[in-house]
Amino acid sequence: MTTAGRAGRGATASLMLGALGVVFGDIGTSPLYALQTVFALDDGIVQPTTANVFGVVSLVFWSITLIVSAKYLGFILRADNDGEGGVMALAHLAARRVRVGSRAHALILILGVFGGSLFFGDSLITPAISVLSAVEGLDIAVPGTERLVVPIAATVIALLFAVQRFGTHRVGPLFGPVMVLWFLTLGVLGLVHVVADPAVLTALSPHHAVTFFVRNPGVAFVAMGASVLAITGAEALYADLGHFGRVPIMWAWFALAFPCLTLNYLGQAQLIMRDTHEIASPFFHLAPDWAQLPLVVLATMATIIASQAVISGAFSVARQAERLGFLPRLTVRQTSDQEGGQIYIPSVNWLLFAGVLGLLLIFRSSERLATAYGVAVTTDLMLTSTLFCVYAVTALRWRWPQVALFVAAFSVLEVAYFSANIAKVLHGGWLPLAVALGVATLMSTWSRGRELVTARREKLEGPLVDFLEQIHDDSKILRVPGTAIFLHPSKATTPLALRENVQFNHVVHDDVFIVSTQSLNVPHVPDDERVIVDDLGDPYDHITHITLRYGFSDHQDVPAGLAVARDEGLGIDLDKATYFLSRIALRPSDRPGMGPVRKRVFVALARNAADPTEYFRLPVAQTVITGARVNF
Repeated sequence: MTTAGRAGRGATASLMLGALGVVFGDIGTSPLYALQTVFALDDGIVQPTTANVFGVVSLVFWSITLIVSAKYLGFILRADNDGEGGVMALAHLAARRVRVGSRAHALILILGVFGGSLFFGDSLITPAISVLSAVEGLDIAVPGTERLVVPIAATVIALLFAVQRFGTHRVGPLFGPVMVLWFLTLGVLGLVHVVADPAVLTALSPHHAVTFFVRNPGVAFVAMGASVLAITGAEALYADLGHFGRVPIMWAWFALAFPCLTLNYLGQAQLIMRDTHEIASPFFHLAPDWAQLPLVVLATMATIIASQAVISGAFSVARQAERLGFLPRLTVRQTSDQEGGQIYIPSVNWLLFAGVLGLLLIFRSSERLATAYGVAVTTDLMLTSTLFCVYAVTALRWRWPQVALFVAAFSVLEVAYFSANIAKVLHGGWLPLAVALGVATLMSTWSRGRELVTARREKLEGPLVDFLEQIHDDSKILRVPGTAIFLHPSKATTPLALRENVQFNHVVHDDVFIVSTQSLNVPHVPDDERVIVDDLGDPYDHITHITLRYGFSDHQDVPAGLAVARDEGLGIDLDKATYFLSRIALRPSDRPGMGPVRKRVFVALARNAADPTEYFRLPVAQTVITGARVNF
């Protein structure tokens, strides 16, 4: 084997290990509560008879096979936005070839925003339900400790969110090995029971799921609503595509995660049929008494990893939404010098912590939380399928028979899952939908408010060309030594700070640079494509407009971007330059365009936006901030 081949295989193995630690954390901890929830529904409406158990396990296995193995790995992971995945990335892929301004374009973006918002609902439930389900095993291992479950789970969650500011790069290398041990443990625990009763293997036949529905459709429909918990975390396969790539994710799934999950569900089925008293917590009863306490510890570690993956995903989704204009500037802190995706957003972190802790204290058990989980999962599945169909038609040039086949294979099943979970809306299922609706409302409010404020601001600023002609013809305006850099959204209008400097001081610097930042719908922009320079032509040779382009995963470091421009030949002295920012004071008015409540919400969001000096990485000692008022 060549050195390159060995290196390539080594890199793939490393990515597989990382994928096990991040991508499969959520779905890998589903055995803790999935089957337990099915047989606990409605005071045991799904009786643990052999036929019912076989039907449920068959339903779980084929749901995992169709949704995860076939849909996500076979189709969805092929829709990458320059290597990045996730529902918002898919929405923008689907919208690229649809006419901007059309109803279809607007609808696609709305679906993408709601899908991204729904992720935040999932981000609240996943840490709460996974950590609770793991710690609940303590009462199995050490009877009489039930009252300690919630305090211990709350402590674990508090520590988890408290360490986010340090980043995951220090403990990240442990995630893969821990999850390998977790999946192997799942497989071994299940295998022991499968070997004890090999007949349980026949539960993998799809005919058991079919006869389950034919024999008792009402009970099967209820079971279907809970069995969807076995595929929670499927979206992570797509959201983490950019971190690991499709091939390592597929290898990790088929080589370890999928077979171990299957064995564990089969083992739980055998246990439930052998002793129905174990139905309250079949997962932990798979282990012998001496191993239950270590299993609780390992399960807690696995659920912490699953929660970490969701929290990191929430940071990424928030930054992507901000770069696409759906959230105000966020304070983003880089926690690793090597990995650009390792970020920490304080506001998102503490809002999530408050929400997770609130859920933990309100629901107090994984069984009750599970009723809220299914609605979020099934809604997310349907949104992804819908957007993929649009993408397949517009970008992959699928014909309608191909789309119809995809819908028949996957979307029909997902709609059935969603229908089975509708009844849970009044029993907790409203929670993730309410969170998603609230976040989507905030996003749309910010997007619309930006449009209104931008229109008003541009009217105050006036055209840049007219202003340049004015200062060129005005002999009273003096040129003073120095370099002035004005941050401004575009070159169409005049920076307010520049206009006010001329109006009140009657001076303009020898070298003036108007700098605009542009967020592109790609993860990263290389340095050789970062800078666009426009000298604005004669007689404005001392005034230059610069556009710095960034991807939604890039930090908008303006001095670093200008350094790239300088290295490419632009004459700019960054050490002696002064940066000018215009800070806008917003005042809601009776102007049409948005209701008074939404205007107040927009103002509140704007006031809590990140400090632009910190956001654009400007040197504080070289930055001057001027103010202006805008009524909108």
